[in-house]
Amino acid sequence: MIRVRHVVTVLIMLCTGLIGSATHAGEVRAWLDRTSIQLGETVTLNVELSGDTRAPQPDFSPLRADFDLLGTQSSTSMNIINGQTSSKLLLAVGLQPKHAGTISVPSFEIAGQKTAALTLTVAAAPAASNAKAGDDVFVEVVAEPNSPYVQEQVRFSVKLYFALNFSDGSLDEPQGEGVVIHKLGQDAYYAADVGGRRYRVWQRRYAMVPEKSGALTIAPVTFRGHAIDPGDVNSFFSRGRAVSAHSEATSFDVRARPSASGTEAWLPARAVTMTASGIDAHSEARVGEPLTLTLHVQAQGLGFEQIPELKLPKIDGADVYPDKTTTQNRDDGEWLYGERERKFAIVPNRAGSLLLPAISLGWWDTARDRAASAEVPPLTLQVLPAVAVAGKPATSAVLPAPAVATAANAVTPGAVEADAAVTARWRNLALASGVLWILTVLLAGGAIVWLRNHRSRQLAPPPVRANSDAGHRTAFLAAARGADWPGAAKALLAWARTSRPGIQNLGSLARMLGDLSQASVASELDRICYGGRQADVDFSARIQQAFAKQIRFVVDTKASVDDALPPLYPSLR
Repeated sequence: MIRVRHVVTVLIMLCTGLIGSATHAGEVRAWLDRTSIQLGETVTLNVELSGDTRAPQPDFSPLRADFDLLGTQSSTSMNIINGQTSSKLLLAVGLQPKHAGTISVPSFEIAGQKTAALTLTVAAAPAASNAKAGDDVFVEVVAEPNSPYVQEQVRFSVKLYFALNFSDGSLDEPQGEGVVIHKLGQDAYYAADVGGRRYRVWQRRYAMVPEKSGALTIAPVTFRGHAIDPGDVNSFFSRGRAVSAHSEATSFDVRARPSASGTEAWLPARAVTMTASGIDAHSEARVGEPLTLTLHVQAQGLGFEQIPELKLPKIDGADVYPDKTTTQNRDDGEWLYGERERKFAIVPNRAGSLLLPAISLGWWDTARDRAASAEVPPLTLQVLPAVAVAGKPATSAVLPAPAVATAANAVTPGAVEADAAVTARWRNLALASGVLWILTVLLAGGAIVWLRNHRSRQLAPPPVRANSDAGHRTAFLAAARGADWPGAAKALLAWARTSRPGIQNLGSLARMLGDLSQASVASELDRICYGGRQADVDFSARIQQAFAKQIRFVVDTKASVDDALPPLYPSLR
């Protein structure tokens, strides 16, 4: 008995060790916040590890061959869902390329895992015009391509360059007649050298889709705000001087649909893929039994509204029943991706060979300026006969005539009464079983409701005191006046979390702020606390001025599901 107990103990320890190792095993990934920049701009390399957050940082020294390293920031987060704990470590490395061209970012090893290699495209720095070289603030727009096809996506970027500290500001959205504009991703915030001067840059990216051919003009994009003078002792009590800047108007020559595109739906895209799943050459097919085929189309540079409805051609030897289509639009910060997916139930109606014909979707390849086609190849299946139902005669569907009672098979009255008694007993048992089943369901439902209410009362968060927001604000301003930057960072995050509980660090807070001055000083506070940067002599006054009243987040413009056209663009407050 003792030996058996020892064996069981060893097995439990081994299983526990395996489970623990599986829990600590992490997944690592890396990405750049932008994949294409101009020389003089900065980019952030993000490395995220899920699992063991105590792993040492990877060696980023190989990056020095092509980049100037601007510092590394790290943050950890932990989530508990259904009793399971998960943690993440995020490393953010600021990079400034040393030269133009296509630069490869190598893979890094962390916690025994390797990240994927990345590619960054660095364009040559544009020649600064005399009107912009020495300006404190200016707006620049970049559009590609300059001569798009009708309904082709134009990548439109608005960049606000500023070397001032703002108390407030707003940047207009681009506008034009005969064009649909979608905002892409989140706003980017980085630094750049232009004309020998260091600027901070606020960038927004859009997808523009011209609706008609011919000349198209996008009106100038205007910035308006108030700048704070660090040398003015009274600037803390005023909004500062008014500042404005605007970009130049942008003109396009929109080309009409070419005749070589055919007569099908016009789909000018960078890439289109069509896939089919659910049925392959090894699928078992049988008469009367449905097979499910799923068609999925993704178009880079198009919205799902531009993709035609997915259909199957007529299939000889089968009936086709289409399901409802699912659609979505997403983006990666530069391109709009439209997706359509639809399921089809294919029911063979005869045995033998069944041919599923090829499916194709024609589109126009804007990268190569030629017609293209996305296709799913044909597929042949062997359909087996239907399975016969046990006990059912397969040769005839004619019901037999009722038999005539004879003296040999006549039923006596006693036998009839006995059958009636047996039938009554079974009927009573069935009714009793039904009543017991209903009572069981009702009791189980009541128990579930009680458990949910009990758990919700246990998990309900404690009430937040009404003065917590003011208390965090007071603590933050006191720490800022005393130049206690770690204390100011802690108090600012606590203050912000009263409205946005999901904020993890100062970097995520800066990206959620709709006020330029607040985002600027929040990012600067982050670099002071974690990037080794020394605070300027006027930083205490600037951070108090920026957060003197309230935190200004980006306005949440998510519309309800009942809105026909929800607002697309957040604004700055």
